Amino acid sequence: MTVHVEVRKNTYYDSVTLMALTQKMAALPGVAEAVAVMATPMNKDLLAGVGLLTAEADACGADDLVVAIRADSDAACEAAVALFAGAAARQSGDKKTAAGFVSLNTAVRHLPDANLAIISVPGEYAAREARDALRHGLNVMLFSDNVSLADEIELKTTAHEKGLLVMGPDCGTAIVNGVALCFANAVRRGNIGIVGASGTGTQEVTVHIDRLGGGISQVLGTGGRDLGEAVGGVMMLDCLEALSKDADTAVIVLISKPPATAVADKIVAAVKTCPKPVVVCFLGGASAVRAEKAYFAATLEEAAGAAVALAKGEQPASPACRHEKLATMAAVARAKLAPGQKTVRGLFCGGTLCQEAARTAPGEGNIFIDLGDDAYTRGKPHPMLEPSLRLPHLLDAARDPAVAVILLDIVLGYGAHPDPAGVTAPAIAEAREIARAAGRHIEIIAYVCGTDADPQGKAGQEGKLAAAGATLAKSNVRAAWLAAAVVTREV
Repeated sequence: MTVHVEVRKNTYYDSVTLMALTQKMAALPGVAEAVAVMATPMNKDLLAGVGLLTAEADACGADDLVVAIRADSDAACEAAVALFAGAAARQSGDKKTAAGFVSLNTAVRHLPDANLAIISVPGEYAAREARDALRHGLNVMLFSDNVSLADEIELKTTAHEKGLLVMGPDCGTAIVNGVALCFANAVRRGNIGIVGASGTGTQEVTVHIDRLGGGISQVLGTGGRDLGEAVGGVMMLDCLEALSKDADTAVIVLISKPPATAVADKIVAAVKTCPKPVVVCFLGGASAVRAEKAYFAATLEEAAGAAVALAKGEQPASPACRHEKLATMAAVARAKLAPGQKTVRGLFCGGTLCQEAARTAPGEGNIFIDLGDDAYTRGKPHPMLEPSLRLPHLLDAARDPAVAVILLDIVLGYGAHPDPAGVTAPAIAEAREIARAAGRHIEIIAYVCGTDADPQGKAGQEGKLAAAGATLAKSNVRAAWLAAAVVTREV
């Protein structure tokens, strides 16, 4: 066994870049462990946990890069080192070509027409950088998480006073003037604008709009805490106002988990005065958000359908997703189950997709896990970046004699893993074999959130899942409806 640990002082790469490079190193033959991280206290704990924290790495600070590799041979270790060095050099070259600036102040001087700063630095530094961007009159997309609530309130108050936007913190999805930022899908342009307080929820709506023939003008994120009582929905309200004045936007969609009651009232009041039709999808929220020129959607798919209809000048039709085909599919799966198989296990990469499924398929013993939650990602990449993190949970569910259905989401788009279905498919086949060997059938229902224009390609991803034995659903909510029907006989 060969171990290589190197330190690069004062060398910063954002977490998304380092996660992607870590994935590539770990995928090489003979590499048992690969970690590329900034030397924050949390990341040092991660290195210690896998036995790769050296004294030199432990002495580093958050601005220092640590690359640690454990491999079966010198050759495998050297290959991983070379891969990282080459990729890092290309990253540095790309950054130099694109900008070549070492500070925001320098960038602003050389790019006086810029009006948006994307910030992805450790949370302890993110608020400082965001303040600097606002001082320069820049809108902010704050990808960083672990920003304090007090800092978020201060930043958004300042932005509101300056007529600027702060999307975030922990804002992972946006599309601005046709450019997809961070985790977003390749969708056609059009006249539907979206304000989303949830990343994968927003992705789900955009891909359904695309499938229905509609298009996107802008997607603006707010961060998940914006609609809480403390923040007060300030960014959703400001984004709503911005889209109401945007000449390219004819219809607006608002997406969130249930807001605080007082915040919901403020948003409804703003919707009533908006000059454009608005679709409101607050998952789990009351239908009291109905207002003049507003359409309440109970599901993400329904929100997309309503928006496309309104963009065509039509009235939204009543949702009609429950149909005989789902009932027939459920009956076929149910007939294969063994006695005692009565529960659903949902294993999700997307938090909002997880919540929508849990609301759609409630039941005693059903378990829905958001593997992208901080409890599962501390010191680890997000499962949208590294889908292999879900596989042990998938196999554990297959071993549980009470589990009848396993629900999975596969999220595509820019920033996501290049082949999540390819990583997941072998585990699906293994899970089905585990159940078969125990005299049981396990129904694995998967939904691919994406488009064929995404880098991964939706059709190809679906093909890999189907070949492994998964049942495919056309939307997240339909997957959950089908799962519920298998165990309850209702659809």
